[in-house]
Amino acid sequence: MLNISKRTLGENINEDKYYVLRTLRTPGAGRILARALLIVGFLFFLFLFLPWQQNVRGTGKVTAFTPQDRPQNIESAIAGRISNWKVKEGQFVERGDTILILSEIKDKYFDPELLLRLDEQIHAKRSSIESKKKKADALQDQIAALEEAVEVKMEQTRNKMLQAELKLVSDSVDFEAEKIRYSNFGNQYERNKKLYEIGNIALTKFQDIESKLQESKMKKISAENKFLESKAELINTRIQITGVKAEYADKISKARSDLNATLAELFDAEGSLAKIRNEYANMEIRNQQYQVIAPQSGFMVKAIKAGLGETIKEGEAVATIMPATPEIAVEMYVKAMDVPLISKGRKVRILFDGWPALQFSGWPSASVGTFGGTVKVIDYINSTGGEFRMLVTPDPNDEPWPSQLRVGSGTKGWVMLENVPIWYEIWRQLNGFPPSLYEEPAKKPAITEKEEKS
Repeated sequence: MLNISKRTLGENINEDKYYVLRTLRTPGAGRILARALLIVGFLFFLFLFLPWQQNVRGTGKVTAFTPQDRPQNIESAIAGRISNWKVKEGQFVERGDTILILSEIKDKYFDPELLLRLDEQIHAKRSSIESKKKKADALQDQIAALEEAVEVKMEQTRNKMLQAELKLVSDSVDFEAEKIRYSNFGNQYERNKKLYEIGNIALTKFQDIESKLQESKMKKISAENKFLESKAELINTRIQITGVKAEYADKISKARSDLNATLAELFDAEGSLAKIRNEYANMEIRNQQYQVIAPQSGFMVKAIKAGLGETIKEGEAVATIMPATPEIAVEMYVKAMDVPLISKGRKVRILFDGWPALQFSGWPSASVGTFGGTVKVIDYINSTGGEFRMLVTPDPNDEPWPSQLRVGSGTKGWVMLENVPIWYEIWRQLNGFPPSLYEEPAKKPAITEKEEKS
């Protein structure tokens, strides 16, 4: 058809009369569905570009921020037998209150007068030490007296030796004089003997000269004997000096040996005294350990050892106490791949077990029933299971945490990161990628030595 006319064929045909034409017509419900799908698709497309706040999920439990506020076991410092419980489970106790009383089980400490016995030993040992000190002082005085005596004795012996030397000189001079006199008398005797033989002198005179010669010989022998005696006396005096030195050296050495032995006994006694005093102090402290007291104020949570007459060991826990007003925090664990993205000061949304909540992790402002927190501590090593622990404290700018929270309650948390489009978050989740950190936490510039000095 050339379609020269301006009039159309459809204007002259009633489509309702013909079945084929009715089937070719588009249904009204289809049009509505198509329009709805287009609108939903357009809205979904726009939805993909809405901002979504990335987060790191973690689970954990309620705990105390400081270690001293966490539940702790009360341990016994000594071994003993439970004789009396002073508190009940759930009871509030003040610091210093008695939890239980122990009785002794070691035979070494059965004596009720053990401290008195130890005190008597201390006094006896002190008296022994005083006696040994006096003995040591006496030995020192004895050594000083012996040293003075040896000086006096040596001076006397030196004087005696000087006298012997002078006497030896005198006797040697007399001996030499007698030798000369005897030689002269001998010469005179020989001359007079020749004169007597030729008859020039009388026999009486010759006999008189011979008698003088014998007398001179006797004097010479006497002078020689004195000289030899003086010489022997000088030698004996010198030997006596050596003997005096040896004698007093032996006495002084013996006195010094006794002094050293006494000092050794003194030091040993002082060591024994220190040991007894240490045992006395330990016993005094042990007497105070029969009462197990509360280290701080709190609630008696659980008695680990029950009943009377039960024996406990040293360092064994007997009860658990929970501090009264702990500084509440959340102990949360996150995966290792998420730790580099978390820094101190990051905001956290927390959901506590037992508190109804409606949580939109990407839109924290639209969440209901969650509470704000701040990251305070991030461990430098991983915990069991390869996860890292961090401590979250209440956010001062957010709603306060419930006062009914108990330590140990379960929690879920979301560490809030940066805003990204929803399409990016869906793509990241489908591919299992970690959250992106668009801006790293600002680092403080390093302070130079010049700035520090200024």
